[in-house]
Amino acid sequence: MKQRSYKINLDRIGITASTLCAIHCAALPFLITILPLWGMGFLANEAVEITMIAFSLIIGIWSLSAAYRKQHCRITPILVLITGFACIAFGHFSGIELLEPVLIPIGGLTVAAAHYINLRMLKSCPLGHR
Repeated sequence: MKQRSYKINLDRIGITASTLCAIHCAALPFLITILPLWGMGFLANEAVEITMIAFSLIIGIWSLSAAYRKQHCRITPILVLITGFACIAFGHFSGIELLEPVLIPIGGLTVAAAHYINLRMLKSCPLGHR
């Protein structure tokens, strides 16, 4: 019987987490009145948002820094990741309420794009590490 080897792909987890974060932040202003009726009012809690951002940040740093050091040595995914988190941080902590529903989803999608770029670079790595 053949054994399957399951390898955790942090870039795919990062893409999923960042995209879910972007959807959460984009949809929250529209759903904030309906969420308590569905028993999901906790999604509007700031602690949930900070947890999602922190989770995405940890996975992003872990995945992209490992790929940079061990495989492709290209800085592009890291710069895109920094840009994404700069958008998220500015949107969340600037205090300008009009920017939050715009910058945070853009930042989340930018972080997902950083993981996607990293994944493509890993697949095209000429050294055949993956």
